[in-house]
Amino acid sequence: MTALFTLLPEAVATVRMDSKPAILDAIAKRFAAVYALDEQAVLERLVEREALGSTGFGRGVAIPHARMADLGRPVAAFLRLEVPVAFDAADAMPVDLVFGLLSPAQAGAAHLHALASISRMMRDEAMHAALSQAPSDEALYGLLSNVIDRDAA
Repeated sequence: MTALFTLLPEAVATVRMDSKPAILDAIAKRFAAVYALDEQAVLERLVEREALGSTGFGRGVAIPHARMADLGRPVAAFLRLEVPVAFDAADAMPVDLVFGLLSPAQAGAAHLHALASISRMMRDEAMHAALSQAPSDEALYGLLSNVIDRDAA
């Protein structure tokens, strides 16, 4: 079985942001650079989705996501924020872990399965703590890819 989405090492970074729009812009830039996508189109889709309701899901985690035409399979990006940022989350807590997901426009069930997988990963207390304390972007990627690979097995 293959992973529900692709997460490349270059799609994982620790950054300093000061606002929700800056976070969405940064994750759109990361998607564009790593997966050769149109940055403006990615940002537009993420902002459109965010307008439907915040993707800040609580406990310091946001999962901005969208569907995009001309995308072959779901792809992900992960940002750990150096300082928590207000994100209109369900629990009103600022976020410091941002897991972005883009799926093909026609990927109904695949998109939902990928979101569910990310949600389970981010709700896991040990994983949340490990991501918050990882010493480097390489360590972050290692933690995330181990869980993604395990879930695909």
